[in-house]
Amino acid sequence: MYNCPMHSKQLLKGTLQTIILKLLSEHKRMYGYEITQQVKLLSEGKISLTEGALYPALHKLEAEGLLISEKVYIGKRVRKYYSLTQTGSNTVTTKLKEFSDFVSTMQAVLNLEPKLK
Repeated sequence: MYNCPMHSKQLLKGTLQTIILKLLSEHKRMYGYEITQQVKLLSEGKISLTEGALYPALHKLEAEGLLISEKVYIGKRVRKYYSLTQTGSNTVTTKLKEFSDFVSTMQAVLNLEPKLK
């Protein structure tokens, strides 16, 4: 589940894998909570990922061979870190281009001009 007061949950659902892959390409390895906090920070609080949305996406990416995980013991706690495989690293560029092309297509279809900040 996503908590997105400014954006439709349906719009974000299709981008979660791309978000995860991009973050891991920039940070080498991250654990789940760290990913949720980074998304919240980058979206200025507009996107809050829940465990129910994040972990199935992470597990799917791992099953597809795009991620690997490593358990790290911190005292009595276990933290599971995720990082990209070589295939995952190669997929990031493709996913980002695919998303960029989609946004451009939607702007054309809906006759929207990109807003400059």
